[in-house]
Amino acid sequence: MTSDHDAPAQGPRAGTFAHSLELARRSVPPLHPAGRPFVLGMAALTLLLRRRWRPLGALAAVLTAWCAWFFREPRRVTPMRPGIAVSPADGTVSHVAEAAPPAELGLGPDPMVRVSVFLSVFDVHVQRAPVDGVVEKVAYRPGRFLSADLDKASEDNERNSVLLRDGDGRALAVVQIAGLIARRIVCEAAEGDKVTAGATYGLIRFGSRVDLYLPRGSRVLVEAGQRTIGGETVLAELPQEG
Repeated sequence: MTSDHDAPAQGPRAGTFAHSLELARRSVPPLHPAGRPFVLGMAALTLLLRRRWRPLGALAAVLTAWCAWFFREPRRVTPMRPGIAVSPADGTVSHVAEAAPPAELGLGPDPMVRVSVFLSVFDVHVQRAPVDGVVEKVAYRPGRFLSADLDKASEDNERNSVLLRDGDGRALAVVQIAGLIARRIVCEAAEGDKVTAGATYGLIRFGSRVDLYLPRGSRVLVEAGQRTIGGETVLAELPQEG
């Protein structure tokens, strides 16, 4: 039977353990659902190899850990300032230029401001909504698999385009582009969906690029070569009129 004197002694220990678990939960990024089949498959392979040949099983364990790390979906704190667009991806700004948006979105030939973010295999590979808004159109187009850091990859490579309309009527487009290694674009956004800035809407597997098309008159706040954090880095201030 537990006495009243025992309870205070157990309380701090229990509290410390719960606090440690909470710190661990915050430190380890969640796994994106699209990565679960890969991680589970690698884990099963690891168990099989460990029974047959332990050195190879150890290597498989390392690959399993890397796979889980690749498909991570870290929590982000998105700026709530109105009239801004945040980065849709982690990576490096490869190009800032004016370019016509993807034809399949039906926005016409007039150029928009395009900010391209290149994702290496070491970057977080989930994509995030750049603004609060409504998904007006989602369009997939097959294509080539050129290196995603090339400017012509925006036009030639396989891509998935999402047209967003924010609360002030401004149109923005986010384009997921496959690269040399990437062979699978995942997009969870559907026409009519409401999205929140910084919320995850898709993923590109193993190296890729994301283009953000902004309304003309936007004030771009990043330059080529700059690192971005998806859902946190402010890429541009949007024009006051949509």
